[in-house]
Amino acid sequence: MKTLAWTAAAAAAATAIAGCSIGAKYTVGGTLTGLTGQGLVLEDNSGDDLALDSNGTFVFSGGIKNGDAYSVTVKTQPSNPAQTCTVQNGSGNIDKADVTNVLVSCTQVGRFAYVANQLSNNLSAYSIDSTAGELTPIAGSPFAASGTTPAALTVDPNGQFLYVANNGSNDVQVYSIDATTGALTAVGLPQATGSAPDAVTVDPTDSYLYVANLASNSVSAYSIDSSSGALAELPNSPFLVGAQPTSLKVDPSGGFLYVTDFGDGNVVVLAIDSATGSLSGISGSPFSAGAGPISISIDPTGTFAYVANESAATISEYSLDASTGALTAVSGSPLSAGSAPEALAIDPAGRYLYAANATTANHVAAYSITPTTGALTLSGSPVAAGTLPSSVALDPSGQFAYVANDGSNDISVYAVDATTGVLTPVSHSPFAAGNQPRAIAID
Repeated sequence: MKTLAWTAAAAAAATAIAGCSIGAKYTVGGTLTGLTGQGLVLEDNSGDDLALDSNGTFVFSGGIKNGDAYSVTVKTQPSNPAQTCTVQNGSGNIDKADVTNVLVSCTQVGRFAYVANQLSNNLSAYSIDSTAGELTPIAGSPFAASGTTPAALTVDPNGQFLYVANNGSNDVQVYSIDATTGALTAVGLPQATGSAPDAVTVDPTDSYLYVANLASNSVSAYSIDSSSGALAELPNSPFLVGAQPTSLKVDPSGGFLYVTDFGDGNVVVLAIDSATGSLSGISGSPFSAGAGPISISIDPTGTFAYVANESAATISEYSLDASTGALTAVSGSPLSAGSAPEALAIDPAGRYLYAANATTANHVAAYSITPTTGALTLSGSPVAAGTLPSSVALDPSGQFAYVANDGSNDISVYAVDATTGVLTPVSHSPFAAGNQPRAIAID
């Protein structure tokens, strides 16, 4: 009887185990690359949703039985900036194992480059070859500027509008961007700024635009109409800063505006009121930089900030306090640049910083960023640019770097080595621009 009892119990256990195996569920996941926007949502089998905000591996929470189908699709494409994400290896049937090889890759919607040509009072517009990085003028380029001496420009985070600061006519013009062709159409009349606007930026929420007024030592601030891109100056604008503001950046959180003052060697930090866009100085501001700070760049995580000091031929390195906005010099800062750095840009992954060095150097230097400290290390040798490189920008994928050469009236284009950050000129570079191309922006 004991043997029979044991046999019955064993059989019951075996049946239970078999039942568990038959009812086992497996997960579906994979890897996401190229995401720079916000709001991406994937779905599996039109029901299991997964919101993603960073690159790397992902796994859907729901399980699927062996033999059942899975189908991963993009439910909501990311915006700010607008991107198109595609799925590979996204469908099949579960075969007694978790699925881990789904690949989701994202690229920015619209691949265009825009250049402000100061002396020819126009805007060059190009389509970008996503494989080779080469530039091709689009139909209608160059587009006439609405003001005089366009000196700075920026594309809004959603890639819908281009904002151009006109240094000679003291105003800023809005252009709508055709998502298919890249063509520009002026929106309304130019908005007045302070004297000699020299830099322009939009906050990450696409709500506010800020302009640095070089000759009036101030920052003009505007609210942005989300549907038309039109600007309305804030009631308490402009805001006074230091002497000769030449560049500005908003940190990734949208909480602070950083302004370099060329005339007094400082960086002014202003808190942004998220409800109104109004600016106010933070404790400890201004923060000391080197002589002639002319450009500032902030890494994508909002952890480090870098300032090009043209007159001192150095780069100031800072850690950034995300809660207060304060800057603290990194050990070893400032770093000797060997020549007059005119402009800075950081790749989308935050691994490398690029400095366009003007005067007699006329080259672009690449620096690797130490993730723990923010310290910079020269990566390879600087590469030749055109005459007086004045602006540098990277495409959203981080594969290519673009440099506007003010003195040689052209654009240098480089492929970026993903491992070292070193630059190599692409085929047919440089590409012709207008007269004195002062700034470049990538959509």
